[in-house]
Amino acid sequence: MRRRLRAAGVLAALALLFAAPLPASAEQRQEAAPVTVPALTDWTPASGSYTYQRSARLVADSAAERRVADTLADDLREAGHGTVPVVPGGARPGDIVIDVQPSRTSLGTEGYELRAGSRLSVTGATEAGAFYGTRTLLQLLAQGDRIPAGRTVDVPRFKERGVGVCACYIHVSMPWLENLVREMAYQKLNQLLLELKVKSHAHPEANTWGYYTKDEIRRLVALGERYHVEIIPEINSPGHMDPWIENRPDLQLTDSDGNKQPSRLDITRPEAFAYYTSLIDEYAQVFSSASWHMGADEYMLGSDFAKYPQILKYAQDRYGPGATPQDAFIDFVNRVHAYAADKGKRLRIWNDGLTGANTVPVAAGTTVEHWLNVATKPSRLRAQGYPLMNAAYALYLVRGGFHSDTEGLYDQSWDPRSFEGEKLASADGITGAKISLWPDNGRGETENEVAVALWPALRHIAQATWGDPHPDATYAGFTARGTAVGHAPGWRDLGRVPVADGSYTFDTDARSFDAEVRRTADGYVTVRTADGCLEIRGGKLTLNVPLQPGVEAAPQTCDPGSTLQRWQLEPAAGGYRLVNAITRMPLGVTDDGRLAQYPPDQRTPAVWHLSSRP
Repeated sequence: MRRRLRAAGVLAALALLFAAPLPASAEQRQEAAPVTVPALTDWTPASGSYTYQRSARLVADSAAERRVADTLADDLREAGHGTVPVVPGGARPGDIVIDVQPSRTSLGTEGYELRAGSRLSVTGATEAGAFYGTRTLLQLLAQGDRIPAGRTVDVPRFKERGVGVCACYIHVSMPWLENLVREMAYQKLNQLLLELKVKSHAHPEANTWGYYTKDEIRRLVALGERYHVEIIPEINSPGHMDPWIENRPDLQLTDSDGNKQPSRLDITRPEAFAYYTSLIDEYAQVFSSASWHMGADEYMLGSDFAKYPQILKYAQDRYGPGATPQDAFIDFVNRVHAYAADKGKRLRIWNDGLTGANTVPVAAGTTVEHWLNVATKPSRLRAQGYPLMNAAYALYLVRGGFHSDTEGLYDQSWDPRSFEGEKLASADGITGAKISLWPDNGRGETENEVAVALWPALRHIAQATWGDPHPDATYAGFTARGTAVGHAPGWRDLGRVPVADGSYTFDTDARSFDAEVRRTADGYVTVRTADGCLEIRGGKLTLNVPLQPGVEAAPQTCDPGSTLQRWQLEPAAGGYRLVNAITRMPLGVTDDGRLAQYPPDQRTPAVWHLSSRP
């Protein structure tokens, strides 16, 4: 009996042995890496942890290290982690060390090493690398003050990791763009393409809304420089030029029937090239990027070169009788390339104008951003030696239109080798990839609605361009990463309404009215008077948006689906500006007492004082 019990005891012990946790395999240890976006692909755990305390200091010696540390200190404060001093010299337990070591060439220009133990250190071969290490640190602290001990070496797979925003006709608010820059940096994205209009002093006839002042752009560029996001400007040409030449018929292309084309620059005229390059010069006053994007897409959208015989004549006069109209187009691109290069800038273009119908090649070194499947495939462009960026239409978010299927792309393990119409076997020659935001139907969605769709796509492109495109078994697992790390320090909640729903009297010096204020689902308000909801309506429509200054805001039948009836209450001077969610123009009061929209630099916006009504 005792021998049988002893055997039973042995069996029980064996059962416990096999039920007990086994030592983690290398793969299991990798799965235990701290949660970040992009995910860490290399993590070696160690015993213990680093615990962030208010007594922590940021240790930095060189000028580059201090710049990284100063930005981190500001971000720690914004994130609620207190005021952390930046000090030189030796580190003590609990400190955070910022280290820039140019000799660490294996880290490349943007990689970093992070070590967590009794103290935490971030090391990069460059300032940018050390900066990206601090983004990982901030994400870890967003999940708690305790960071597991261990080490990671984290190096991006692609050089260019970006977002493109077309504020090319409509106006996108500066707080929204500032949020975007911070979010991009938080997830290690480094390139923001902005197609927009800077208010021109050289060409005041071109200053139709929605432009940006030079001071606004300078502030945004400075933010980008601090957060290692290169902001590349684009003025699309020679097509889509109507924001610039609608009041310059002398520069517009004329068809064979004598009709002017306000969206097409006449590339055969020296004055047109001089006009465009003067805009490059003016943009250089506010943008500091090493690149210039000229667009070069859709020049003959809805037409063809046969309607413009002067283009063929120009090409043949310049390149001989075998030249094609496409050669005139490439000639314009190459002249812009040479002009930009002389200013120290590299040229970027979209791919769809490269149809293969040209005999003149595009200048070497021109970066081609491939978004559309046309005859000239990515493999051919790469074989010809052009730097190639993936800006696939599959990555687009169009206002009121197509939205990228982020979940589907994640499940397919999409990466920058997957172009429209062709997937390349190798990443050689591919600079990276970006998502693109276009306002084809400008009133289709508000900025806040775009932001909701953007954040998952932003995290996905960050993951796909930095590391393993499929770090989690499911998309739900991947999105949980974004939830865990949250928003970047300094991110502003633009959906916060500063007043409660209710009835108010709106007062300003020249006008008073009563209205009911109700918050909308996307974080704006409707302003409902006795006669209906205030709406901007009338004047010239651009991308379905009434962008003409001076257009009235008048009561209309209330429509929950009308984005033009949504308003932002923007705090100002003890009251609020009333800014339309779509046109981005605040309301002013005309001399005869009407409510009308105006750009804020053309007429001082009304400041409304709200008092509750029973």
